[in-house]
Amino acid sequence: MKIVFSSMTSKTHFYPLVPLAWAFRAAGHEVRVVGSPGLTEITTAAGLTAVPVGQDVDLAGHMSAVGEDMIKYVRSLDFADESLANASWDHLLGMQTALTPNLFALMTPDSLIDGMVDFCRTWQPDLLIWEPLTFAAPLAAKVTGAAHARLMWGPDVTTKSRRAFLDLHGQQEPEHREDPFAEWVAWTLDRHGVRMEPGDAEEMASGQWNIDPVPASMRLDLGLPTVGMRFVDYNGPAVVPDWLQKPPTRRRVCITLGVGARDSGIEVIGTEELLEAVSDIDAEFVATLDAHQLESVARVPDNVRTVDFVPMHALLPTCDAVAHHGGPGTWHTAAVHGVPQVLITHGWDTGERGRLSEEAGMAVSLPVEELTVERFRESIVRVLEDPAFRAGAAKVREEILSEPAPTEIIPVLERMTAARKA
Repeated sequence: MKIVFSSMTSKTHFYPLVPLAWAFRAAGHEVRVVGSPGLTEITTAAGLTAVPVGQDVDLAGHMSAVGEDMIKYVRSLDFADESLANASWDHLLGMQTALTPNLFALMTPDSLIDGMVDFCRTWQPDLLIWEPLTFAAPLAAKVTGAAHARLMWGPDVTTKSRRAFLDLHGQQEPEHREDPFAEWVAWTLDRHGVRMEPGDAEEMASGQWNIDPVPASMRLDLGLPTVGMRFVDYNGPAVVPDWLQKPPTRRRVCITLGVGARDSGIEVIGTEELLEAVSDIDAEFVATLDAHQLESVARVPDNVRTVDFVPMHALLPTCDAVAHHGGPGTWHTAAVHGVPQVLITHGWDTGERGRLSEEAGMAVSLPVEELTVERFRESIVRVLEDPAFRAGAAKVREEILSEPAPTEIIPVLERMTAARKA
């Protein structure tokens, strides 16, 4: 088969695709990674073949045009059950109105869609696999008749929020049934000579099926066709430093804001306050902080080692706990190694990830707006001292390892693709 993988230009979003892409190649299939030019180097560094199309997103220009308040609103949206269940039509319509141009269409610009369609018309892939915010892939699949599947990296908050929106959408008078996402999909398909049919918008939003490395007990129950897959940690090209090759002499805790948060300039806690909070805890702390993040730090505590980058799949197995920004890469890597976690949640899917992690008994979840030095320190001490967190993390690890490896689901995906194209 010919398979296209697609991601927005983000290591955090691209890395979860890599093990499955490798698995397809190992099984003898042809693989191309189609994305904006900024994804090319990240792709080739993973040993995969890149097809750059379109133009990179001018995020700074967009933020300047729409204003910082709009970007902050989109980043901080709350997808908790009670928030959506009690939301008004105006609120849910406002969410879709904000998300469509300021996230969905922004990260899937016309140039990417057009380039993806042109490539697929020429190369004729059988299957397109996409991460949840790269809608160019399902749109191109619709135009060219290919099958397509979403590869998840966390709780499916986009489908969850859209379901809540559609529940109230059907209750509105016909003249008030606005649907910004469906309108964008229809307009985009029309540009490529394809008429949107009933159900197309939801297929573009959620995929024909999902490939999901999230533990089954922690997936949102949305009734979507799903193929479970074991999470395999990939953190990019990496070298294990000398100090990490030696076993720790005391308890070790990782503190990280994650590559995605750092690269986008998102700071969820003041760096100096973060380090000061752990200065008197009897443990070795490894903090992934770059030079910019350390500029405001007058003193690094004696029990803290700062590093610009360290491969999480090499570091976390040596740790007794990890405190992080709630992102999917760090969460999954810690989970597959059975490491208790402290999550600093700050919008999008991090709140749901934190809630589900607490319910599984593997973590403490701290909303960033409630974060203090005292609570941060207290949470780390809790996950270090209470054996229940390690037991909860071990149970989640067992569940992850019980899922089939990427190589083992290739025959399933081959059959599903053939059935879709039949």
